[in-house]
Order: sequence, then C-alpha cells, then structure tokens
Amino acid sequence: MKDQRQSKILELIKDHEIETQEELSAYLVKEGFSVTQATVSRDIRELKLTKIAVSGGRQKYAILGEGKEPMSERFLKVFREGFLSIDIAQNILIIKTVSGMAGAVCASLDAMQMEAIVGSIAGDDTIMCAVRTAEDAAVVMKRLRSMAQEAQ
Repeated sequence: MKDQRQSKILELIKDHEIETQEELSAYLVKEGFSVTQATVSRDIRELKLTKIAVSGGRQKYAILGEGKEPMSERFLKVFREGFLSIDIAQNILIIKTVSGMAGAVCASLDAMQMEAIVGSIAGDDTIMCAVRTAEDAAVVMKRLRSMAQEAQ
C-alpha cells in the first residue's frame, strides 16, 4: 500500500501544482487513500520531495534534483514490482501489470523520460504506451524487459 500511495504522490505532483501537505492529503483522499498528516509528511521525506518556485510567487512540491537523475531507484522499484509482461503492436506497447498497479507503473514509466515514448495511458492492470515509430517501440520494449529482469 505504501508503494502505491507513494507512486500516486509522484503522479499527483507531476500533474498538479500542489503547495501544501493538506492539499496533497486531499488529493490522496480523492484517489481512495486513507492518510494522516504524519503519513504524508513521512512520504514527502522518503520521496525526497522539495518545494520549488512557480509563477505568481507560489511554490509546489517537486522531486529533489529533478532533471539531474531522470530515473531514480524508486521509479525502478515501482516499475519492477508492478511489471508482468510487455507486447508490441506496431508502435504501441501493451504492458501488463499486477492488478491495481498500472497507474503507478505508468507514472514510473513517465518519470523515466524516454524520448521515444510519446505518451501512455493506464487502466487497472494494463498500460498502452504510444511510441514514435515501430523501430523505436522494439528498442523500448527490449529495454523495459531488461529493466524488469534486472531485479530477478
């Protein structure tokens, strides 16, 4: 549950300009997580989140050192724990995950910032990932399989 919650936090701070722990807690509750202020505070610390300035003198949560290390061990761990299989249909990758983990795996995949990936959509246990070309899709598929097997 902790990994799913922390993956959801990473997804939320990527998609929204979240300024406070209270705001983050509210988003988590909307997503079906039961959290306390202490839990959110601990997750922020464990994920090494920091606040950065945004327009209008506001701040938002971001990953510490974002942009310097595009693929942290945290993202790899989430990817490996949720990944089951991958298949290809021309330039579309279909990734099967543990039930309920597709969103977290998709968020970790997005955090990897692979240039060949145009975008991805997650359901409950399936991710559809659009890749620029069929050739790129074959390369990405091979890389993702390799990453998933490194922990085994």
